[in-house]
Amino acid sequence: MTEYTPAVYGTGVKATIQRVGGHLAGMIMPNIGAFIAWGLITALFIPTGWLPNEDFAKLVDPIIKALLPVLIGYTGGRMVHGQRGAVVGAVATMGVVVGADIPMFLGAMIIGPLAAFVIKLVDGFVQQRTRAGFEMLVDNFTAGIAGAGMALLGMWGIGPIVRVVTDAAGEAVEWLIGNSLLPLASVLIEPAKVLFLNNAINHGVLGPLGVAEAVKHGKSILFMLESNPGPGLGLLLAYLFFGPRSLRPSTPAAMIIHFLGGIHEIYFPYVLMKPRLILAVIAGGAAGAFTFLITGAGLVATPSPGSIFVYLAVTPKGGWFGVLAGVVIATAASFAVAAVLLGFGRKSGDDETPADETPESQPAPQEA
Repeated sequence: MTEYTPAVYGTGVKATIQRVGGHLAGMIMPNIGAFIAWGLITALFIPTGWLPNEDFAKLVDPIIKALLPVLIGYTGGRMVHGQRGAVVGAVATMGVVVGADIPMFLGAMIIGPLAAFVIKLVDGFVQQRTRAGFEMLVDNFTAGIAGAGMALLGMWGIGPIVRVVTDAAGEAVEWLIGNSLLPLASVLIEPAKVLFLNNAINHGVLGPLGVAEAVKHGKSILFMLESNPGPGLGLLLAYLFFGPRSLRPSTPAAMIIHFLGGIHEIYFPYVLMKPRLILAVIAGGAAGAFTFLITGAGLVATPSPGSIFVYLAVTPKGGWFGVLAGVVIATAASFAVAAVLLGFGRKSGDDETPADETPESQPAPQEA
């Protein structure tokens, strides 16, 4: 049980998935303010933002590539072994941050708790064997050694593994595109996006292929597969109406940053908190891609950031209907599936009345 998810009982597959989702939520959701801060800075000050500023835009990369992964690793470590686990988790996360040139959120979610678990085992071994008066010395050195070792492991081990996952996802998407299975590409694109691999897929795979197609035909549907803001908007709308009450107030700001600002990363934590909702964004992405396909929609360039305003700015003359239809249908599909998966508010956890407060649990009045 975490502050963001209800207690999970049972030992089945469903309970295990819910526990994993709860741990992910515990690492991501406490840092949602930092994600929003990064989203605001990005939407405002990057060259294609609302108020382009070269100096302020220098904050974007360090925050997304260093600060946010370290915060996630710190929080994950704290969940496992308190403050010592948090410190060791943060140090270990720097290993995966330095060892890769992409945002290492997935790596941070792995190595932060893992490093904290290692120092927890070390503490259990040495605490009973440490002489009185040497506790602080031993504690500091064991934390330092464990943190340094896990940082090296992250840089040489976990980081390259995450990179392989990134490359494999990109190759799989390219295969689907080459075999004219564009709607099915969402099955790979949307989960990869939620793991913060969106830039690798969009700019590393879809962008170059889209440029080549746009040179021949003047537009390309490939620019729209990852960047469609509809699936994320539908998910956030479902959270607003049917999500846990504690999270509903955060969704309006997230919708503005996502749909108008084009910062899709803002909705990823909402999926990580309840992993089953990946089905909603897959449905939205597939519905949008199918709509783009049958209407012949396409863009002339990569919409970056993926704001609806940028979307419209790179729409070729006469292509408004197909583009807007794809966004609207993707939003509707994602919203409908997410609403069902959220139980239309009945499964939001904090909406339920505790069993010991039901009328049936109250003692019957005594007769005089």
